Amino acid sequence: MSAQGVSVTPVRWRRAMRSALYGPGGFYVRPGGPGPAGHFRTSVHASGLYAGAVARLLRWVDGELGHPRRLDLVDVGAGRGELLAGVLAALEPEVAARVRPYAVERAERPEGLDPRIQWAAEPPGGVTGLLFANEWLDNVPLDVAQDGRYVLVAADGTESPGDPVEGADLAWLERWWPGGDRAEIGRPRDEAWAAAVAGLERGLAVAVDYAHTRGARPPWGTLTGFRAGREVRPVPDGSCDVTAHVALDACAGPGSVLLTQREALSALGVSGSRPPLALASTDPAAYVRALSSAGEAAELTARGGLGDFGWLVQPVGIRAWRPADAPAPA
Repeated sequence: MSAQGVSVTPVRWRRAMRSALYGPGGFYVRPGGPGPAGHFRTSVHASGLYAGAVARLLRWVDGELGHPRRLDLVDVGAGRGELLAGVLAALEPEVAARVRPYAVERAERPEGLDPRIQWAAEPPGGVTGLLFANEWLDNVPLDVAQDGRYVLVAADGTESPGDPVEGADLAWLERWWPGGDRAEIGRPRDEAWAAAVAGLERGLAVAVDYAHTRGARPPWGTLTGFRAGREVRPVPDGSCDVTAHVALDACAGPGSVLLTQREALSALGVSGSRPPLALASTDPAAYVRALSSAGEAAELTARGGLGDFGWLVQPVGIRAWRPADAPAPA
């Protein structure tokens, strides 16, 4: 074993990812440091507008549930709890008082986190409300196949061919990623999402990630690494994030709706439209604030960037949320 707990002997990518990300000294669980925000920029870190949009979605779920006395908000892959803190701050006091926020994360609870937020390593059960997973599924470890065989990887990132793909993994490839020269076997993501949604008694489950669908799978896969804000070679030694795009269509359960982030956020009041120039004359400070907000919104909804992320919206016991159901911005 290496210093980070990654096997020196080549192993399948799923095992290597699990050790590199979540094993002793792994990328996501090592104490101290800046956390994931120090290595890559997510929608949560890009702008507080994102948390505001999630708060509007939570208000819609609250209405569909009949304004229950306890409204659960579960953030799966919560990082350092930034999204939950932002949503709580964006809610009206009456709604926030009923919210029970849960952060699901393998790392230890960060210091100074809002005491209302409950910290857990696994999604809770008996949830009534909104389960939200922003860029979680892309870090669920999975195997890689090439030319009909599992790909093995050493701690330094060197790859070699393994045994032929068979069983449930082969069935998944044949159904969801046929004909690819190299593919990421997304079955563990399907199972992880189904397990998380199983804890939802009534409400809405939303997974947001960079994704692809069956008709447009990348022929050579998407496995890559990130370190200090830069894309790097995926080396499973704990020194970098190891990630791959998500086959969200394979994850989708009954009644699910697939959207782009651009569609979802636009419906939730995140607009990149520039403020009227006349505002600069009547209220210069408000104009500057509105201009800054428009720039942040443009980043969140940009084509070729965050706006192309996929949103998987899955209802449990209520109707699925669609852009036409967008609540009015508060």
